[in-house]
Amino acid sequence: MSFEALPQRLAQVRVEVARLGSQPVTIVAVTKGFGSDAIRAALAAGLTDIGENRVQEAVRKQDALGDVTGIRWHLIGHLQRNKARLVPGRFELVHSVDSLDVAHELNKHAAGLRVLLQVNVAREPQKSGCPPEEARALARRIAALGNLRLEGLMTLAPFTDDVDVQRRTFRGLRVLRDTIKEEEGVWLPTLSMGMSGDYATAVAEGATVIRLGTALFGPRTGEEAP
Repeated sequence: MSFEALPQRLAQVRVEVARLGSQPVTIVAVTKGFGSDAIRAALAAGLTDIGENRVQEAVRKQDALGDVTGIRWHLIGHLQRNKARLVPGRFELVHSVDSLDVAHELNKHAAGLRVLLQVNVAREPQKSGCPPEEARALARRIAALGNLRLEGLMTLAPFTDDVDVQRRTFRGLRVLRDTIKEEEGVWLPTLSMGMSGDYATAVAEGATVIRLGTALFGPRTGEEAP
C-alpha cells in the first residue's frame, strides 16, 4: 500500500491544528489495520508518536521494527486486565485505563508508566470508559498508585457529523479535568480527544493529543474514502 499522500495530509492537519488551537498538540498516527510500512512512512514524514488499539498487534509490529528507534508507542484501545502485564516497557502512554482493576494490574508490572483515565463522557453503552461521575474518585486513586503516572483524561465522541454533539463531549471532558483539579487537587494536563472525523472540534475545545488514522493514511481496506 502506498502512503505517498501522507506528508501532504499531515501538513493540512498541522495547518488546521494551528488555526484552531493555541495549545501544543501531539499528533498520534494510528496504525491499527496497517502494516509496519505505514509506521515507517509516518516516521519518514516526521511523526514519532504511533498509536495501536490492540496490545498483541502492537507487539507484532514492535518486533518487526526491532531495528527502528525513536518511536513513542501509544496504546489507545481498550485494555483487558489479562493483557496488562504485556504493556510496561512497550508503551510510552496508555490512553485507555478505565477501571481501578486495570490500573492495579498495570501497577504490579510497571515503573513510572504514563497513563490516562478514559471517560465515557457521552455515556455510550458500546464504548469503554468510566462514567463521568466516577472519574473524580478514580483519578484520585490511580494518581496514588506508586508505579503509574496519571497525566490526563481521554474520551471518544459519538460517531456523528453533528459538531454540537462533538463539542459537548469534548467540552465535557475539559470541564471534568478542571473539576478534578479544583476538587481533588490532581492536575491532569493531557486531554486525548479527537480522531480523523472530529479532531478539529477537539482541538478547538482544548485537546492536547489527537489520534489520527484515516486523516493521515487514507482509508483502510473495506472503508469508504472520507
